[in-house]
Amino acid sequence: MKPSKTLKVATVGTGYFSRFQYSAWARIPEVEMVAVCNRTIEPAQELANKYQIKSIYQDFDQMLDETKPDLVDIITPPVTHQSYVKSCVLRGIPAICQKPFTASLTDATDLVALIKEKKAKVIIHENFRFQPWYLKIKELLAQNILGELYQISYALRPGDGQGPDAYMERQPYFQQMDRLLVHETAVHLIDVFRFLFGDMKSIYADLRRLNPVIKGEDAGIIIFDFVNGSRGVFDGNRLSDHKANNRRLTMGELRIEGAKGTLFLNGDAVLSLRQYGENTDKKIEIDSSQNIKEFWD
Repeated sequence: MKPSKTLKVATVGTGYFSRFQYSAWARIPEVEMVAVCNRTIEPAQELANKYQIKSIYQDFDQMLDETKPDLVDIITPPVTHQSYVKSCVLRGIPAICQKPFTASLTDATDLVALIKEKKAKVIIHENFRFQPWYLKIKELLAQNILGELYQISYALRPGDGQGPDAYMERQPYFQQMDRLLVHETAVHLIDVFRFLFGDMKSIYADLRRLNPVIKGEDAGIIIFDFVNGSRGVFDGNRLSDHKANNRRLTMGELRIEGAKGTLFLNGDAVLSLRQYGENTDKKIEIDSSQNIKEFWD
């Protein structure tokens, strides 16, 4: 049955991770991808052919003015976000923008002010909190399964940052980013921390670069004090790995400690609970979708 209303979506960007979003849009019956924009034509043409996208552009503003989409998906590096989001806001077009939001705090502050002034709709693509294991943890915390919360800690260990060819196969631009660990990756986990534990009142970070071939930082520890009195620790090292069949599935291991016990998420997305005073873990079932696992393969 044909949907009663079709949402016209235009996109910009054709990089590695954009391919997952094109595939997702194509699976939604109510969506029609009407245009794709990219600096170079060849990858845009490839996606247009694959998903029957009618129009290809190299000029973003021209695409907006000529196709008048209902929604724009901005799937490009952060240096482009401010101008692309601004173009959408000034035209009253809702936008989904890849994280991180902008290249600097000043740019973000200015853009948020414009969004509020124009009462625009802009969503930052923070998708980790919607992964089934984090949704399950959120559900368990709401049931007070851990009691008073003491600490949330996550060890990022993808093991993809060693040697002169680090990141070159999937995302070569990682090597030239001024900021890598936090700006590109840890923002996902910071959002997860806020999703599970609420807002933060203070942050301390100690960051460093271990691989000399990259420009930004690739390891560090960040400590968060939450408004609710608990604490968070993000311990990131892109050179080290962790035990997992697919190290990109969870990209690390999560531990949440409370008065009644400890929740642990391992690299295979297996969630377990050890109650306070006990020496055995209880596996907790998660309703994992196949699409989530395919995303990281």
